[in-house]
Amino acid sequence: MDESKSELAPLAELEPTPPEVDLPPPPPQVPLHQSAPIKQLTTDDDSRDLSCGGWCEYVLVVVLSSVLLLASLVLILFWALYYREGFAWNENPQRQFNLHPVLMIAGFIFFSGFSMLLYRISRCCRRIYVKLLHTIFHALAIPCIVLGFMAVLDHHNLSDPPITNFYSIHSWMGLVTMGLFAIQFVVGFFSFLLLLCCDNSTAGFRASLVPLHATFGLTTFVLAAATALTGLTQTAFFKFGMEYQTLPEESIIINSLGLVLVAAVIMVFYTLNRPDFRYFGRTLVPNIEI
Repeated sequence: MDESKSELAPLAELEPTPPEVDLPPPPPQVPLHQSAPIKQLTTDDDSRDLSCGGWCEYVLVVVLSSVLLLASLVLILFWALYYREGFAWNENPQRQFNLHPVLMIAGFIFFSGFSMLLYRISRCCRRIYVKLLHTIFHALAIPCIVLGFMAVLDHHNLSDPPITNFYSIHSWMGLVTMGLFAIQFVVGFFSFLLLLCCDNSTAGFRASLVPLHATFGLTTFVLAAATALTGLTQTAFFKFGMEYQTLPEESIIINSLGLVLVAAVIMVFYTLNRPDFRYFGRTLVPNIEI
């Protein structure tokens, strides 16, 4: 056995030795107690942070818009309850008419106005929650509009003598406003809620509808306020006739309501079209810097 080992030893010496390879140094170890810094990945649009003056302006216009929308509903309720003896249905067509201006302002101005302002008020909420609230406020406006429309039809048909329907510019503008509102609600509900079930395949289509939906929504709101102004003017002339120029007490409430509607439209329009007031979400992802 010793002789065989001695004979194999020279053969092992003839085998080539592997060359030495210079390996790169290992990467530095990051201690576990040191957390990786968080970096905000944002786009150009969602990096708009309001300054101190911007926040003051934002709070001012949002609060003022909300107060004006609420004031329009309070004024029309006060006018109907204090000066027009409240509400009724078919048993009293004159008091039934009082439901028409109250419900139309509640639906078209109050609920619709707040449904649009939610996209500026709810800056800390997820987008899907804001969409749901937007839809709920518009849904609350629907029964108001339907009942208000039925009230004025009954008032015209049950009056003695009956009043002709759809003869005035106010009624024509009202029909156009209700048509736009119905189209807006159906398109918005279908596009921005139902199509979320296939979010990836419909994202581009829904994104293309956003500016169109927003534009027609604001147009419907402005048209509703203009229709309300024509209706208030028509009611004032029917109520007072030539005495309107003497400015009776009730006419002051009507004129004040008209000014509140104009101011509300201006403030809501400004709030929605101010680029700095738009909310853009941010995504936080970890970024390890070595």
